[in-house]
Amino acid sequence: MLSLDDFNLEGIATALQDQSADDHRHLINPHTGEIEFWTSDGGIDGDQPIGLDELDLIAIGPLPSRVWYEDMAYFAERISDERAGQRLARAIHGKGAFRRFKNKLYAEYPGLLSRWHEFSDIRGQRRAVEWLADNALVTRDTADRFIAEHPDPDLP
Repeated sequence: MLSLDDFNLEGIATALQDQSADDHRHLINPHTGEIEFWTSDGGIDGDQPIGLDELDLIAIGPLPSRVWYEDMAYFAERISDERAGQRLARAIHGKGAFRRFKNKLYAEYPGLLSRWHEFSDIRGQRRAVEWLADNALVTRDTADRFIAEHPDPDLP
């Protein structure tokens, strides 16, 4: 079994967030930990179409968007700047919530950007490790230890 150091947690987290995976998939090689990108018209190498069932790789399916939405809501709810929190919370209502949240951060609260990225990155890494454990690519003990050692950062 591979160790966590053999996996690109950021790449797995990105794949878990990818909500546009109709004609492409992020795949992981269970023997090396390497992430591959597959498209329906170009396969893995971009030239040879190949079916997913013909590959000895595991597809990294996206988590529901509500999982990532809940991160934005949690962040907005718990930052100490009450006005900023309220404005960010309003920004995530309705269609386009992700874009509006990020636009609001960049335009009105650039001082919160680094904290948002730190918070979001840690949450993504923990989900990546959970995914690895759920797919028996790392042990549950390894995952639990990582998660315990990587709590949410303190929010401003």
